[in-house]
Amino acid sequence: MKRSVPDAACSLCRADRDTVLWSDARCRVVHTGDADYPGLCRVIWNAHVREMSDLRDAERRHLMAVVFALEQTLREVQHPDKINLASLGNQVPHLHWHVIPRFADDAHFPDPIWAARRRDGARHALDGDAVAAALAQHLGRRASSPS
Repeated sequence: MKRSVPDAACSLCRADRDTVLWSDARCRVVHTGDADYPGLCRVIWNAHVREMSDLRDAERRHLMAVVFALEQTLREVQHPDKINLASLGNQVPHLHWHVIPRFADDAHFPDPIWAARRRDGARHALDGDAVAAALAQHLGRRASSPS
């Protein structure tokens, strides 16, 4: 299990630019502010690790519980046609999950959001306060205030 110290060059180690919707000592949920996908959020593991297998079993369960709570929250708040979950990390090798509400009229549907655009696409606004409150309810912890 390889664990490393925070990396000053890693954009996900620097939490100062994130709009944090919820956090605890191990991870945080951030709103990305993506213009095409206003509901796109990330669940970021706070420690600088590269892979799920770098986490202990209890840590993996905790991280996935947060991912699933965010998925459920976005379903309740945005009512998307589909939710995409992705953990890539090829460009930023810091463990994180993308949780992406998808709509049949978005710019890339039914393709992944990283594919070529199919259309201009509708934008489905995200109420960050509603997401933060619902996450806190699902996870049984106090929400961070959206910035």
